[in-house]
Parts: sequence; structure tokens; C-alpha cells
Amino acid sequence: MHSFKELVKLFSTAFDRRHFPSKPASLYDPGEYFLGIGGKRIRPVMCLMGNELFDTIHPDSFEVAIAIELFHNFTLIHDDIMDAASLRRGMETVHKKYGESTALLTGDVMMFQAYEYLNKIQITNLQSILQLFNKTAKEVCEGQQLDMDFEKQEQVSLDDYIEMISLKTSVLLAASLEMGAILGGASGGNRKHLYAFGKNLGIAFQIQDDYLDAFGNPEKFGKETGGDIRQNKKTFLLIRALEVASAEQKYKLNLLMKENPADKVEAVLAIFKDCNVGDWANSLKEKYLQTALQHLDDIAVVSTRKKPLIELADFLIERDY
Repeated sequence: MHSFKELVKLFSTAFDRRHFPSKPASLYDPGEYFLGIGGKRIRPVMCLMGNELFDTIHPDSFEVAIAIELFHNFTLIHDDIMDAASLRRGMETVHKKYGESTALLTGDVMMFQAYEYLNKIQITNLQSILQLFNKTAKEVCEGQQLDMDFEKQEQVSLDDYIEMISLKTSVLLAASLEMGAILGGASGGNRKHLYAFGKNLGIAFQIQDDYLDAFGNPEKFGKETGGDIRQNKKTFLLIRALEVASAEQKYKLNLLMKENPADKVEAVLAIFKDCNVGDWANSLKEKYLQTALQHLDDIAVVSTRKKPLIELADFLIERDY
């Protein structure tokens, strides 16, 4: 069995090469530039982990993992356009560096290239993998649309927000694990439990991310806290605060979001603390984490094979950065 860090190295060895033709350079070089920025490689490595949970890693898992990473980067290129983001991991975004039209085409061709890698796997698993891959790709787009819809809505319920996060973030983590499990020969029941593990882990991961953006240590977090507050993002924390706040606190919150005063972050955080949303978020995170771990426990393989996934859950959820 490999650790997460060992699998990152194995995947990087397979992935860190040119994925596109040389011509036309104006189309393909932006894609190579973006992939060269790097990333955590969490999703493709989860595919390898899903395979190794049940059997030794099949060569096809690397093809599927590369497809997953290309798909993820396709979504990031398009997300950056929609968010008008100028930086990604400290580097210029594709649309900022090469223009929006080129960025759109680069994202599109990256998605098509993902299918080139999927087409390399054995025919016995191709239909199952394609069905799950396509279902997940559509769900990620649905989640992104809901996220944009929420920006225009004054109120968003917690259930609606969790649905959006599930689609935008969690289903790709879950599907990455299940695609690996398919290649590892897992039974239908085991695949369902592994998918549920990934989905619940993804929700817990987002709760932790929202929490750290508000309450994290900027030196460890790597960026200034309060970014979501400044952008009026409807996070777990804000939704909870608006649910439990007094009439006076709600009025003040709404005013802060409309007027954007210089002390906005400090003022919103003060209301968050008065409403105990930090403790609530940690309790909710723990609930989803325990649900995830229960599904992992229910998978019918020897417990030692599950150790890397437990370590991954600890890494993603217990982090303070």
C-alpha cells in the first residue's frame, strides 16, 4: 500500500509531460502553461487510492487519473473566466495572459484531451468509467451554475448550499475514488460506500475551508483571511449566522454586505462569534467526517488497506491551513 504522498509522486511522474500537440501553439501552449502551474493532485491520486483499496494499481488507473486531472483543470480555466480572477496559485490565469477567447478554447480542448486518455483503458471497464465520468462532469457544471445563481439570491438555505457544494466539489472527489474502485474490481456495494465516503468527506472539506477563510491563521492559511466576507460569499458560516442571528444582528449583517465599510471583516466576524457559528461549523464538519468514516468502515476489505484513506481524511479535514 502507498501513502498519499507516495502516490502524488507516482502520479506526477506519469503526468508531468506534454499533453497537447505543438501546433497551433496559440491554442495548446496556454494549456501546457496552466498545467505547469501545478496543484495538489488530490483528485487523480484519489483514483489511484480507490484502485489500491481493492487490488494492486492497474495501469489503466493512471490513464483515468490523468483524465480526471485534465477535467479538473478544464473547470478551473472556465471558473477563472466566470470569476474574473487574475491569479491562480500565484500565477496569471489563462484568460488574463492569453485572452478570454483563447482561454475558452483551451479549456474545451483540455476536456476533449481527457477523453483521449479514457479511450486508452480496457474495453471491459470503459462503459462504466465513461458513464460515471460523464454523470460527474454534468453535475460539476450544475454545481457551478447554482453557485452563480446564489450570488443573485438574497437568501440561501443550508440544504441548498450543501447541494451546491456536493455538486461543485464533492461528487468529483467521490467519483475519482469510485472510478479507481471499478478498475480495482470492487463490488457494487463497496463502490457505493466508497462514493459516499468521498462525497461526505468533500462536504466536510468545504466546511473546513469556509471556517479557515474566516477564522484561520493567515500565516498558515497562505492568504489573508476574510476573503469570502469581503466578496459577500454565501458560506456555511454566513448562512448559519443569518439563521440564528437576532433581528438587530441580521440588519447589521445585511447592511455590512451592502455598504462594504473598511472594518467589514472585523464587524462580520464579531457577529459570527456572537452567534457561535465557528463552533457550529466544527460540529457540522465532524458530523460529515464521521459519516464518511462510517461508510469507509462498511467497505468489505481488510482494515489495513483503508489506512491511506483515513490518513487522507485527516490531512484534508484536520488541517489548519
